[in-house]
Amino acid sequence: MPLYERTRRFRGYQPAVVPGMLQTPGYAAALLGSIAAAHRAPDDSREASEARVDRQRLLYEGGREFTFLIEEPVLRCRIGDNDVMAGQLRHLAEALSLPSVTLGVIPAQARRRMWPLEGSLIFDDAAV
Repeated sequence: MPLYERTRRFRGYQPAVVPGMLQTPGYAAALLGSIAAAHRAPDDSREASEARVDRQRLLYEGGREFTFLIEEPVLRCRIGDNDVMAGQLRHLAEALSLPSVTLGVIPAQARRRMWPLEGSLIFDDAAV
């Protein structure tokens, strides 16, 4: 959390899921629960999703800038049930009303020289 708190300019790219800073509790729990199941790890998705969602308070505190870039399939990939996805899409729309948040979407039809790779998050100019 200290890295997040001292960062003023966040930039992130996610090819497969909604960026963590924009996830709802239901989406985060469904995503982290499926990851735990796939790795046969203990399921602490409820606690982990609460910690992830807690970071979102930074979106509302002011003095920070958040720019996210996602691939269009992120909006279509179903994480959780219909209610989870509907809530997540509503939450994204609400987050976009914040002056500190910008979201870009790369269309599925965009020509590529290369396929989407791993996601990343850039903290100011200090860490990736």
